[in-house]
Amino acid sequence: MHVLGDISVETFLRDYWQKKPLLIRNAWPGFEPLLSAEELAGLSLDEEVESRLIQEHGEDGPWQLKCGPFTEDDFRQLPDSHWTLLVQAVDHWLPEACELLEQFRFIPGWRRDDLMISYATDGGSVGPHYDQYDVFLLQAEGQREWRLGQHCDSHSACLQGPAIRVLEQFEQNDSWILNPGDMLYLPPQLAHYGIARGECMTYSIGFRAPAASDLADTLADQLSMCKNEDWRYQDPDLEPRQDDAEITASDAQRMLKALQQAPIDQLQAALGQLMTEAKYPELVPEDLPDAQLSDAEHWQRPGFVRMAYSQDTCLRLYVMGEAYAIDANDLEWVRYLCQQRRYTADRLHPPELTTDSRQVLDTLIQRQLLQPED
Repeated sequence: MHVLGDISVETFLRDYWQKKPLLIRNAWPGFEPLLSAEELAGLSLDEEVESRLIQEHGEDGPWQLKCGPFTEDDFRQLPDSHWTLLVQAVDHWLPEACELLEQFRFIPGWRRDDLMISYATDGGSVGPHYDQYDVFLLQAEGQREWRLGQHCDSHSACLQGPAIRVLEQFEQNDSWILNPGDMLYLPPQLAHYGIARGECMTYSIGFRAPAASDLADTLADQLSMCKNEDWRYQDPDLEPRQDDAEITASDAQRMLKALQQAPIDQLQAALGQLMTEAKYPELVPEDLPDAQLSDAEHWQRPGFVRMAYSQDTCLRLYVMGEAYAIDANDLEWVRYLCQQRRYTADRLHPPELTTDSRQVLDTLIQRQLLQPED
């Protein structure tokens, strides 16, 4: 299935991705919701699930936020309208949600973050706001009106008081009502305002966009291991200056140039480790030292497990923020591991698999990052 409608992947990436919004009518014909509103509420009762309730007219003020886990009494006390339940990372708990995310493989898998599902009563909203990441908004049930506004940044003023970020000013440019199966793509920093028209459910497919500070921290760890003594700050174009104490913009540009000469494989490693880190580290299960590949014929990668790989001067597998050096002869095995979520034992351990890769496989099984399908 192709969720971009009449738009090709090439056209979407060239003209829309991180550039401008795109409304796709009937992107998912005959879409069937993965779970009911009652089941979504049931997930929010679990203390391990990240969930939020937002009331536009709360007792404590406008745009009142309450974080889960919730109780059944919390829902009984809610008004008839103007509230929204948001449940994060449903793909961690529902295998079908992982399969839904597979429809977005035209974006690198390591960029995908999670599937958030929101249920809203009539008029329910989280207010006009903007996100720092790309998002696809798939209408699952009912109708939601989406109003699109101005481009925003860190200087855009937000209301003082609410615990959620609500824009102080919203300059509407477009407005669409989405029906089940319709989908809206929004690039980062575009103001938007979704309002439920009757009861509705919306699926949000978000993408990881780490801040520069996170990238810098991870990169610093990688570069600190660099043993190349010849890779240094250099200034062969230095010119006479009046003040020898000043660090000029040109000096800073030379530093940037030095960083741009960092070894590609270390940059890949920094990106691989950062982008596969667990969204919720506390949910990673404890090791099972006695787990064996022979325990089952069919295996799966749990929804919380993130994988990626890189190949330049060497082949590396990244799993949950850790890097594993892999023999180049095992490239097809690494691809199988990263591109699939369900496996057979014979393909997980083919006869030609090297000893080192077998040890990596054993480690993943013992850490429960690969689990028997049952």
